[in-house]
Amino acid sequence: MSNLPDHCKDVSMRHVEFKLTRENILSNFRDKIAYTRTDFMVLRNGEDTATVRIHKKNGKDLFRPIIDLEIISLPEDTVYIHDEEVDVLNVSQLARLVRQHGGKTVVVWGMFSHVSFLKADTLLDLRVLDVVPPSPSKLTVLVERALSSGLIEKPIIPHYVDIDIMEQEKLVKTPGVIFPCRASGLSSDKKIYYLDETPEIGVESTLIGCDLSRRIFQHIYRRPVESLDICPQNLAPKDGMPTIVKCCKVKEGCTIEGNLASVPWGATMMDVVKALQALFP
Repeated sequence: MSNLPDHCKDVSMRHVEFKLTRENILSNFRDKIAYTRTDFMVLRNGEDTATVRIHKKNGKDLFRPIIDLEIISLPEDTVYIHDEEVDVLNVSQLARLVRQHGGKTVVVWGMFSHVSFLKADTLLDLRVLDVVPPSPSKLTVLVERALSSGLIEKPIIPHYVDIDIMEQEKLVKTPGVIFPCRASGLSSDKKIYYLDETPEIGVESTLIGCDLSRRIFQHIYRRPVESLDICPQNLAPKDGMPTIVKCCKVKEGCTIEGNLASVPWGATMMDVVKALQALFP
């Protein structure tokens, strides 16, 4: 996104008296000077907004002559938003606003009174698939942290999809149910067992878990068990949409198979950052 601001410090906002047409913008800034750090300008006239990129004469002066301008967007294609909850350094937040406004260039006066904008011809959709409860899922939190870290500069729009263990619990027909471990929000009218506690299982039970859970059960109890699969890797739709999941088979970092990125069950934010960078090179 070389034609867009890397940082709000590169953006200057100016209120002008002339109508924001291409001709007026070009003529009014011809032979003007600009601050050395200014690479982009947001122009405002009443409710109208336009965005431009400026090119300055080479040199070390604090203010340098403008030698060329590129019109990025004019009022009919630009939306101005004043929302101090928005971090303008978070490209993903800006991308979500671009989609909400039909693909128009979005200018935001946001958190700390910082101003920036995003014009994105292509928005990148990401499916985040994880198990709940607890809710929100760990991967939901980690993806949001990664997208707000400043380490991801792509206009990624996350779509959070939950694999709800409690929905699977409704499918259990046996008197007992075995969950992989205790988690806030788990409940059942059936007899509950937690696999990580290696309990004595006194009634016929169904295991809700993944392949590793089934292998652990068979190792401990020396018999097979009826089970319902909640493995995000197995349940991820194969529809071409980039997807990130957690998987207990991944020990560290991330693995990439086509459009599917898998991070460890105990993933860190940096694991997620690396996965997103690999999914969206």
